Amino acid sequence: MTETPPKRALVTGGSGEIGAAICRRLAREGHYVYVHARRGVDAAEKLAAELVAAGGRAQTLTFDITDAKETQRVLESALEAGPIQILVNNAGIHDDAPFPGMTAEQWHSVVDVSVNGFFNVTRPLIMPMIRTRWGRIVNTSSISSLIGNRGQVNYAASKGALNGATKALALEVASRGITVNAIAPGIISTAMSERSFDAETIARLVPMKRAGTPEEVAALVGYLVSEEAGYLTSQVISISGGMV
Repeated sequence: MTETPPKRALVTGGSGEIGAAICRRLAREGHYVYVHARRGVDAAEKLAAELVAAGGRAQTLTFDITDAKETQRVLESALEAGPIQILVNNAGIHDDAPFPGMTAEQWHSVVDVSVNGFFNVTRPLIMPMIRTRWGRIVNTSSISSLIGNRGQVNYAASKGALNGATKALALEVASRGITVNAIAPGIISTAMSERSFDAETIARLVPMKRAGTPEEVAALVGYLVSEEAGYLTSQVISISGGMV
């Protein structure tokens, strides 16, 4: 992989298992990593300390991405040190229920994080990024946005909207040296997925007969933010072991 000169990178939802793997990958490649968290502040601080101890550069940022004013305030403070040229919009939640029994709160909370959170975080960072004429934005979507999933109408809708935003924003900033892509993970081996999918279910759903790993997701992100991926934009890339 062609080496990308060190940049400042923000990973939202960096305290989760997939987010942490992405943070480790970016730090290993020399980038200054902002590990974002809302509830998992202790985990984020522990991860940032781990990255620094390993010779990397990192710090935590704590804010609620659904709160536009708070997000703006924290990001403006971070931007005082310079533009953030790598953004991984990884934060997301799910609150599953069959659609007839889904509450308005379940619908709005999931959409708020994935869609409004994307807007609240990306908009303050985009002009400073444009001025540098180099940037990489990676949005974490889901295989559910491409093939659907029972009990996840809210989640699939929120990630489908994120896919559309990815493609539209990519067109707006393509001439400025900025790429915008989305990744759509399938079943990834995390504590949460292990509670939801046993080995038999995974073997039935996934052609590769196994769950992916957070490190495999991070490897894809690592490529998308590299110099080599400079001509790859406006894509939603499934990383799902063949689920279609």
